[in-house]
Amino acid sequence: MAAHGSWPHEKLFSPDPAFVLTAPTPLTAAAAPWPLPPWLAASAGLHAAAAATLLVSPATWPWALGAVVLNHAGLTAAGLWPRSQVLGPNVTWLGQAAARRGEVALTLDDGPDAEVTPAVLDLLAAHGALATFFCIARHAAAQPALVRRIVAAGHSVQNHSAVHRHNFSMLGPRGFEREIGRAQQQLADITGVLPHCFRAPAGLRNPLLDPVLHRLGLHLVSWTRRGFDTRDTQASRVLRRLTSNLHGGDILLLHDGHAARSRDGANAGQAVVLRVLPELLIRCRQQGLKLVTLDQAMPRRGGPALTPA
Repeated sequence: MAAHGSWPHEKLFSPDPAFVLTAPTPLTAAAAPWPLPPWLAASAGLHAAAAATLLVSPATWPWALGAVVLNHAGLTAAGLWPRSQVLGPNVTWLGQAAARRGEVALTLDDGPDAEVTPAVLDLLAAHGALATFFCIARHAAAQPALVRRIVAAGHSVQNHSAVHRHNFSMLGPRGFEREIGRAQQQLADITGVLPHCFRAPAGLRNPLLDPVLHRLGLHLVSWTRRGFDTRDTQASRVLRRLTSNLHGGDILLLHDGHAARSRDGANAGQAVVLRVLPELLIRCRQQGLKLVTLDQAMPRRGGPALTPA
């Protein structure tokens, strides 16, 4: 494996000689200083003002403490809101240009899954559709051939952390660097393509995440519409959440890993995503919407900005 931040070889080759991999860019792709988000700048200012107030008038400590506590509560709430822009840039749709072109990004999280992912790939191929797979690196490392199949079919593989830790949103800078950087290395080693998008486990984060993503050249990507298909066993409800008022520019979220299982008669036990996908792809086609990958739709971080919805 190459050392962190460098890739000495110009090409990578998989064990399959028919699958030639392109050289990834360095892990530390973002060289410009991290731009402090306005809300975090305001938070830092509030902390400084509270400290100054205590120095001048110690008796006001209840007010100063209350302001700081409320500020931290607000930052915590922002971290629990996956589509929030408060803690830093967060891609929640593909932007105006993609919307005008009628482009939609279908994203699938938590895979690859040995049973569900191949069936998802078959459905996408049958409809001539492309998708982006936010892979857990530990799962990808266990099934490298399946991940290479995803890429060989023209789909995109992006970073969904190394192990999908339940306490991900409580990590500090070093923890984020280890969890995300290790996933970058593992996914690049498998596919030969360095991810440029990251999705946080469950969409949860804290104010210390964005500086790490900036250093690694990664966009934080959430979604416009999600199906809640890890817990809803009714395919009709999942489909309705994704297609109600569907527009160009939308980013859709489903799961090929940790997928809920249908309880409907003959389809009992089948992953809900496999029941939703055919109708979803048909509706996109009927509305004249084109499914694109995030590689196609988005520049690497540091390129032209996307306007938040």
